Amino acid sequence: MVKFKLLVMSKQNWKRVKHILKEDNFPKGYKGAAVPFIDKIKDNILKVYFSSRDKNNRSYIFWATFNIVDNFSLLNMSTKPEFNLGNIGEFDENGSMGCQIFYKDNEKYLYYIGWNLGVSTPFRNSIGAVKWDNKLNQFKKIYRGPLLDRSIYDPCFVASHHIIKIGSEYLMYYLSCDEWIDIDGKLTHKYNIKIATSSNGVKWNPTGKIAIDFKSSYEYAISVPRVIFEDGIYKMWYSYRGSKEIPTYRIGYAESLDGVTWKRKDNLVHLDVVSNSWESEMICYPYIFNHLGEKYMLYNGNGYGMTGIGIVKLKK
Repeated sequence: MVKFKLLVMSKQNWKRVKHILKEDNFPKGYKGAAVPFIDKIKDNILKVYFSSRDKNNRSYIFWATFNIVDNFSLLNMSTKPEFNLGNIGEFDENGSMGCQIFYKDNEKYLYYIGWNLGVSTPFRNSIGAVKWDNKLNQFKKIYRGPLLDRSIYDPCFVASHHIIKIGSEYLMYYLSCDEWIDIDGKLTHKYNIKIATSSNGVKWNPTGKIAIDFKSSYEYAISVPRVIFEDGIYKMWYSYRGSKEIPTYRIGYAESLDGVTWKRKDNLVHLDVVSNSWESEMICYPYIFNHLGEKYMLYNGNGYGMTGIGIVKLKK
């Protein structure tokens, strides 16, 4: 019966709700609001984390709060980054980009991408985490080094990710860069989504198992996976780009019975760019959440987040 349900998943008609964070609302002195994700919703207040860049193009993590019942009106904005970048030579020396708030044993973690500038390539990414300190009322680093880095399965770098728990095991779906290639004279990264496992949610073991792979020879980038368990199946949304018809990011979708083997069903996502708007060129970096019986998606538009954050709602 579950397999039959998997095959007849209905189309997802997403209705635009609001462009909730615009360029004139970014933290002072910073630009962009990339890769949005949320903390737990309390009293209809939505706390959205995102990453912005300073004048030197270094990325930092900020947050903004919104009133859900007042059409997602902006309530408050953090005025300084959640934590400092790493020291010289460390994995997050040149930037941090948040990916997920993750609760384990009633403790709050923020998993993020740390990045370094490259020499032969523009950059190299790794995955780290900070932990919330109730006494200091702030995030503190767990380790100075990354929790997941390049490996025998991930030769170039690892980046955007999402963690779930299946039974006693934690699974991390993460961006894995296998190579840098030349596309029309431009050095371009080629990455898909792979799986790492953990027994404690902190120490990770890459498996080499590909969750979401390229669907054509033109596709070269699949990023920011978001996974939920619903209706007896695992559902994943992500960004993908690289085709003759659509070279810029769009939001894709896949399903799985076990969380390991996935089937892409990108055509089910009915959400596209809008001409002459903040999302006229691309839509990317989804984050799915439920509230009061409604399913919502946060996402970015043009410039990989440089024009802000939007929110859509799934039509029933």
